[in-house]
Amino acid sequence: MPYDDSVPPTRRARPLLAAAALAALGLTTITGCGGSPDTTDGAGAKASASASASASPASEPSPTTPLPQGPLTGRTVVIDPGHNPRNREHTKEINEQVDIGTGRKECDTTGTSTDAGYAEARFTLDVSYRLRELLQAQGARVLLTHDDDRPFGPCIDERARIGNEAKADAVVSVHADGSAVGNRGFHVILPAAVKGGGADTSTIVKSSADLGARIAGHFVRTTGSAPSNYIGGGTGLDTRDDLGGLNLSTVPKVFVECGNMRDPKDAALLTDASWRQKAAQGMADGIAAHLKG
Repeated sequence: MPYDDSVPPTRRARPLLAAAALAALGLTTITGCGGSPDTTDGAGAKASASASASASPASEPSPTTPLPQGPLTGRTVVIDPGHNPRNREHTKEINEQVDIGTGRKECDTTGTSTDAGYAEARFTLDVSYRLRELLQAQGARVLLTHDDDRPFGPCIDERARIGNEAKADAVVSVHADGSAVGNRGFHVILPAAVKGGGADTSTIVKSSADLGARIAGHFVRTTGSAPSNYIGGGTGLDTRDDLGGLNLSTVPKVFVECGNMRDPKDAALLTDASWRQKAAQGMADGIAAHLKG
């Protein structure tokens, strides 16, 4: 399904709560660059029968591969690369509706891209691979919800389920936004307090807010990018109740919108391999800070 950045989220950020979370960590808010709300839900789910037949388990190192010992030894992190590069070849499947607890939504979307055609789904895989390597070097057990190893998806509900079944200590869904030119920077999306159907985020709202605030603070320091200038009130944090990947999570989880692919200045960063490494480092540092308490 084509990316549609015109659909507003059903619930906007609560910047005062976001600012409080940052202030509690001793982080200052910075106005300037930022990412907009990605109205596509890139955290995903169990697909249709045809999708399930082609699904593969979450990607992680072979059980025979020893992990380094480090400060994150014994911790499990799930990385969710937003979208799938081949989703556009399976529009029927990704348009199928899945239950997000408070309603129904498309299985997945194609994501956005730069004007030059660099796809969000390629960006998210690249950054996710870099992030995995950084976390594994600290001893964490790291799983990916997909590893460019399936024809489409996984759907947003399956993506959430992968983190839940892994009993992950933290889940991060990696994205890039598709907003108007001039809208710049990153933001981290936090789960709202949601209860309905199969969704109940009551036990993860606080821990997810801590995870998101720590990632936002380290992302600023490491990348030099400022928080979004068009969402989150300068905090770099946004709270939403319309994303199945967050609604259905039972473990701490956030989305990271690393920048706006439709803005030329942000696109220049997102397509730069050295900047993508900094983005991965900022996320890794934030995750580690959250897990270490």
